[in-house]
Amino acid sequence: MKIINPATEAVITELKVDDASSVKIKYEKLQKGQKKWAALPVKDRLDTIVKFGDLVKQQADDLARILSSETGKPLAQAKGEVMGSLNRITHLKANAEKWLAPEVISSENGMEESIRYEALGVIANISAWNFPYNVGYNVFLYALVSGNAVLYKPSEFASLTGLKFQELLWEAGVPEDVFITAIGGGAVGEALLELPIDAYFFTGSYRTGKYIAEKLAEKLVPVQLELGGKDPLYVADDVSDVKEAAENAAIGAFYNNGQSCCAVERIYVHEKIYDEFLSAIVESVKNYKVGDPTAEDTFLGPLTRRPQLQVLRAQVEDAIKQGAKLECGGERIKQKGYFFEPTVLSDVSHQMELMQEESFGPIIGIQKVKSDEEALELMQDTDYGLTAAVFSKDKKRAEKLFEQLNTGTVYWNCCDRVSPNVPWSGRKKSGLGFTLSYLGIRAFVQPKAYHLKE
Repeated sequence: MKIINPATEAVITELKVDDASSVKIKYEKLQKGQKKWAALPVKDRLDTIVKFGDLVKQQADDLARILSSETGKPLAQAKGEVMGSLNRITHLKANAEKWLAPEVISSENGMEESIRYEALGVIANISAWNFPYNVGYNVFLYALVSGNAVLYKPSEFASLTGLKFQELLWEAGVPEDVFITAIGGGAVGEALLELPIDAYFFTGSYRTGKYIAEKLAEKLVPVQLELGGKDPLYVADDVSDVKEAAENAAIGAFYNNGQSCCAVERIYVHEKIYDEFLSAIVESVKNYKVGDPTAEDTFLGPLTRRPQLQVLRAQVEDAIKQGAKLECGGERIKQKGYFFEPTVLSDVSHQMELMQEESFGPIIGIQKVKSDEEALELMQDTDYGLTAAVFSKDKKRAEKLFEQLNTGTVYWNCCDRVSPNVPWSGRKKSGLGFTLSYLGIRAFVQPKAYHLKE
């Protein structure tokens, strides 16, 4: 498998891919290692993860360079992801022992009723390329601390990063029969689905997630799916600073080239401030530096995947055909690499693909609304349910809208944000299950009820 730099289209290296036979061998090795690993105290397992975090900090510059080279993520953002994702380890240090400890529920009349939490066993972690540290850590670090063994399949677009995870986890003390990487594309993912694995955790598209859920249904094993989003942001007419709101909304839409499941993908602006907001966001976006991801001042690098260039161009053409106004961008940049101009379209509507289908790129549509009620109706008009944001001076006004939105996360005066302290979850086509928070720790264990009579 060729690993290609999306900024230069040059081949970085070639990797030997797994097949069904090698994946099975790796699984069988993990089966044996998991039982010894689960028998260790939580603190011992946690200590190895803390050591892993220390190694990541020591090698952060090199790890960021690798991540940038294979995904096109600007180097400064890659370094931010490498270091920022370590807050998952801080969260585990503070909470893992507490939430994995046995709980005595009742003790009276000589009968003790308690719950003990047991590891799921061997889990498959089929991960993503857009934030491999964040989405990977959400699963495999929590799984390991909980006593599971992990068969980790990185995206084929972040394979070098996945191999570094394996190298550093082993160096930190995680046994080689407790965390193993499987390299390859869809065929390797398919091989994982054929194995008697104890649980599956997938991050990726709705289409693939749906296929995985259907394929695994007869196994009756835990399946968690972190899927896509078409996340809306509403800018109310009472915002304190329209320009600041526009700049923040733009970052929410364009950070990591818009290649984030929780990126802002739809913006609704109250008609009283629409013109001012539109002018401010276009000005902000036009100033974004696009180019070499290794340059310190680059904000937008290339897309990670070449096919997405055509997806974005098709959305632009469809929107313009139906009456949208192209404010800036709209074209592939004619140079080596998978570069697309940062694009803003105004006068959009929900008849356009741009406002209905995932874009996953540096493109945003902006629609004028007359009221909170109209904004709410449009925000709800989606098959996805990951995040939603409201910019307003009035917290109660925002919360009134939040209570009516069927999403896993809501933001007031911020967006495109994830914290280990609260659960990360999707609704509808955005997925099933939880990561992060105490729920994300408990996601990797199964409770066993104890009735102990003296």
